[in-house]
Amino acid sequence: MNIVKAIILGIVQGLTEFLPVSSSGHLAITQSLLNVPEDKVVFLTVMLHFGTLISVFFIYFYDIFKIVVEFFKLFGEFITGRGFKLNNQYRKLGIFIIVSSIPTGVMGVFFKDIFASFFTSQLVVGLALIITGILLWLAERMHRGQKSVNQMKWWDAAVVGTFQGLAITPGISRSGSTIVGSLLLGFNKELATKFSFLISIPAILGATVFQVKDVMAVGLGDFSLGIILAGVLSAFFAGLLAIKSLISFIKREKLYYFSYYTWIIGTIIVLITLME
Repeated sequence: MNIVKAIILGIVQGLTEFLPVSSSGHLAITQSLLNVPEDKVVFLTVMLHFGTLISVFFIYFYDIFKIVVEFFKLFGEFITGRGFKLNNQYRKLGIFIIVSSIPTGVMGVFFKDIFASFFTSQLVVGLALIITGILLWLAERMHRGQKSVNQMKWWDAAVVGTFQGLAITPGISRSGSTIVGSLLLGFNKELATKFSFLISIPAILGATVFQVKDVMAVGLGDFSLGIILAGVLSAFFAGLLAIKSLISFIKREKLYYFSYYTWIIGTIIVLITLME
């Protein structure tokens, strides 16, 4: 492993984590092309996820700050007997993020082995990419909703969290699935985008915690501080670019562009698999 490979892996992770094209599949393919054994980069992969997480905090710092402040205010009011009042959008967002994380966490814990088995099937990955494209295309064409945070219900958050849980499947994009779920539920585009990125925080943190066990099993690897920093920084900057780009695509109603990409890549994978 060298700095150039770390930068390439960081860029791929940062872009595909937030663009609706499935990060797990692209990172695995890139590692293969760079001749980097997966068991040798477990720690680096964890750090790359950390880099992309920082980009979410950077873009949505104000929203995250307000959510945290209002959550502690709400908690303080509750334990002092002043009720449980969701009287502003940041309190609601905080509770809805927690609600959406429940089905994601349950699916990740209880169905992890099933989803992990899919990684050994290129056919599953190819078909999942095609399905991702179909969902993106349908969501863009069918979306007419203008639902705001104040109009959200707890089951809206639970459904979006379930969509996020399904993204454990290799080839299903996390950002794509959550945005699709939000748009199909009638969220306005700004809320669909923001909510998708905000609920990625506990999802990525949870996935990182689960990876700690793998890191302890295989070790930290032979990585210098320079290699780790190069990977983290490239993932961070690529994540910033991906978030801003996706926001722009959604605003301009061009989300379906990614459908063509996932259809092409998915079809190629399926055809190659069937011909083997």
